[in-house]
Amino acid sequence: MGISQYIKEIGRGKDGARALTRAQAADLMGQVLDGQVSDLELGGFCLAMRIKGETPEEMAGFLDATHARLQRVPGARQPVVVLPSYNGARKLPLLTPLLALWLARQGAAVLVHGTPTEDKRVTAEAVFGALGIAPATQVAAIAPGTCAFVPTEALLPGLKRLLDVRRSVGLRNPGHSLVKLMNPVAGPALIVGSYTHPEYALSMAETFALTGTHALLLRGTEGEPVADARRQPRIEAFRDGTRTERVAAQEGPLAQLPDLPAIDAASTASYIRAVLSGQAPLPAPIARQADCILAEIRHHETAIA
Repeated sequence: MGISQYIKEIGRGKDGARALTRAQAADLMGQVLDGQVSDLELGGFCLAMRIKGETPEEMAGFLDATHARLQRVPGARQPVVVLPSYNGARKLPLLTPLLALWLARQGAAVLVHGTPTEDKRVTAEAVFGALGIAPATQVAAIAPGTCAFVPTEALLPGLKRLLDVRRSVGLRNPGHSLVKLMNPVAGPALIVGSYTHPEYALSMAETFALTGTHALLLRGTEGEPVADARRQPRIEAFRDGTRTERVAAQEGPLAQLPDLPAIDAASTASYIRAVLSGQAPLPAPIARQADCILAEIRHHETAIA
């Protein structure tokens, strides 16, 4: 079915719009990712979904279409830790690269993927660049103990086009949730999902459960998949549709604040170097998150041994 027919279904307003089946959603997203729709149709789709909101079935269908088209990173026996980095830093330093490099130091294979969605935020690519780590130009296997940053367009150019709609209309669209839920690995992976608003915590949890994704979910730092260095967020694990709390959220007032750098890439990179060299402590919430991630990897390895 052409995209115009789908837009008629989802574009009837918040109360009149009809949800798509998983198969319909996959067909629709496939047309978007394959570049079969005009810019006008793409904008109409994005605005209609923004007003209606995605159901877990629709998001599962969007993921089906995306996974069928991704240039996937080769997998291995050990799960690859996947850190989707799309929000960037606005008020707090972007410490996703710190989490990634810390995990790699502990023997994990870590994939960070992302692309700038707003011009005024500091991106993971900028911080990695300040650390001397260049983005990958092509998709390749990631060895245990190493970290790679892969731009979204290397995984799927059509997905980058969908994300770039935000620059024109100023609003998020299904692509911004999609990139935080997808598995870009051809094999075992642990997806570290993050959210900023409570409604996305619910929808992401339902989608992880529906699709049986192995994942962790937390309220990240400004939407990034790294724990807020100032306060411990709740961390939940998802395995084969089962949801379990791993770390409880910190309650009450903060006893003290960590010494954090300015948000620019150079200052953040300098701070990351200091932590990795032992000159500065790893913030406790990030340390607990890293422990959760490593525990999930060990559980997978034990289960298949």
